[in-house]
Amino acid sequence: MRKYTIETAFGIDQLHLTECAAPVAVPGQVLVRIGACSLNYRDYLMVTGAYARNLPLPLVPLSDGAGVVAAVGPGVSRWQVGDRVVGTFFQGWLAGRLRAEHAKTALGGAIDGVLAEQVLFREEGLLPVPEHLSLAEAACLPCAGVTAWHCLYGGGLTCGDTVLVLGSGGVSCLALQLAKAAGCRVLATTGSAAKEQRLRDLGADGVINYREQPAWEKEVLRLTDGLGVDIVVETGGAGTLLQSIKATRFGGRISLIGVLAGQQGEMNPLPAVMKGVTIQGVYVGSREMFEAMNRVLTLHRIHPVIDRAFPFEQAREALQHLASGAHFGKVVISLEGV
Repeated sequence: MRKYTIETAFGIDQLHLTECAAPVAVPGQVLVRIGACSLNYRDYLMVTGAYARNLPLPLVPLSDGAGVVAAVGPGVSRWQVGDRVVGTFFQGWLAGRLRAEHAKTALGGAIDGVLAEQVLFREEGLLPVPEHLSLAEAACLPCAGVTAWHCLYGGGLTCGDTVLVLGSGGVSCLALQLAKAAGCRVLATTGSAAKEQRLRDLGADGVINYREQPAWEKEVLRLTDGLGVDIVVETGGAGTLLQSIKATRFGGRISLIGVLAGQQGEMNPLPAVMKGVTIQGVYVGSREMFEAMNRVLTLHRIHPVIDRAFPFEQAREALQHLASGAHFGKVVISLEGV
């Protein structure tokens, strides 16, 4: 079988495609023939060395993959050969609060990921693919989907709330879709005039172009009659956090997940204090959250937005496309023969 690895040097051009023997499932493990993977910005940071320099190299990157069960180890009862499955981001975080030991089971970082033709998962680290989704669509869910769910429902989402999503990447698009399914009003930002209508078509009630309106938080306040939004899905990080605080209502919540607007920057915390804003850090989520999200996706027949699918042999080009920021929704790597 083939797999991609980060060996001793970082960089998209340093990503190695190698041949190796297929892994063998031991007790408690399931071997999955991968049908599709999806990319997250975290994966780009991993490959380029910007995420962490102490990764356990060599490392197979990518956290998000879906496929078909090829073999099960002794004692496995949840799955049978031929089942369509999708992996969980944390193989060990089943439910409850995130703990240090859970973080050590993150695919494509702490342990080998899914950018391979066949991958071993823990028996409990898989979920069935919702019947209405393709493998490519299911591959969009483990990181971006569960993160979006955690941002919303970990933030106390209620029908009638107003939600602000930043940009049109995988997390933001899925958060928009989930929030609309919950009966919420959604505002979105974008830097692309071409993406404005696409966000509206996806359900956004208002779209703000931050290139035309750099002080976009003022427009958010105008659109909310000066009150601000209930929840912000904050994918920008230090570069946008202060604006997000200003755009949030008194007693509102910011779900902080991203570094897309830069990792450096200083912020005066006083505005958050004076408005009683809760800022929660979100690091994906548990299997339990994934299961809850899948029930909603199935009920409302929600399909993740796929920008473009690349063949397995063009994984480097897929990462470059993600890095360009030109994508709308998710970038997928598709494997043939599943």
